[in-house]
Amino acid sequence: MTAVLQTTPTAEPVANYRLSLRRFTRNKLAVAGLAVVVLFLLFCFVGPLLYSTDQTHTDLTQVNLGPGGSHWLGTDAVGHDELGRLMYGGKVSMLVGLAAGVLATVIGTLWGATAGYAGGWLDAVMMRIVDAGIAIPALFILLVVSAITTPDTLGLIIVLGLVSWLVPSRLVRAETLTLKSRDYVLTLRATGGTHGRAIRRHILPNSVSTIVVAATFQVADAILLVAYVSYLGLGVQPPKTDWGGMLSAGLTAAYSGRWWLIVPPGLAIILVVCAFNAIGDGLRDAFDVRGRG
Repeated sequence: MTAVLQTTPTAEPVANYRLSLRRFTRNKLAVAGLAVVVLFLLFCFVGPLLYSTDQTHTDLTQVNLGPGGSHWLGTDAVGHDELGRLMYGGKVSMLVGLAAGVLATVIGTLWGATAGYAGGWLDAVMMRIVDAGIAIPALFILLVVSAITTPDTLGLIIVLGLVSWLVPSRLVRAETLTLKSRDYVLTLRATGGTHGRAIRRHILPNSVSTIVVAATFQVADAILLVAYVSYLGLGVQPPKTDWGGMLSAGLTAAYSGRWWLIVPPGLAIILVVCAFNAIGDGLRDAFDVRGRG
């Protein structure tokens, strides 16, 4: 009997995660979204190894060529191979989106867990800061920062992470308010456990589902924000590019019939953002205990 009682707390979370995984795999839209993300990651990070192009130097003898021959998606106004450019720009967009989403989720998780667990005046002050930040559009802050300085890839990741952590903090705070009144947290506190230990051992591990779901949506939002800023010419500077920068560069050419300069990057942004949103919806449904049979 003792052995059964000792293994039950460990077996139950494992069983719940297995059930969540099974429910996620039954969601065809979420699985399709995951497949799209994996394909784009392979396309952006492995593709350049198989389809090598020069994305640094210009070649005025290969300007504005249509798709075909040695250039499967044609070339742009300075002779860059458009397919290679799509891979190169996708690497920047995906890297910035993933890193900024993770950074925003980490900051928001720590902030929300601390505010929700502390409660009282500290919670009130911390959440008023969050409310004030949410009232200011993230795109406005990005435009101001980009106007002051020209951010590189690392700068975009930091700025996006610092303006995107507000929503995850509110989600994690709400989860923490529920968890801190559970018996196992109260028992830890009664036996002399510190607040930090309670957060590390119980609050954060039991908030994993909320954190993971929030992270997927943050990645999608970060990719969109990068595209917005780059489309306005305030993102990474040439010869570097991302999908938003490719859209901005190809907009004028598209009016003259060179569709290959705008359709591929625009379609890539739509597919990746929709894929991450589908994954987030699937994870939210999979972790939702109300839907478990």
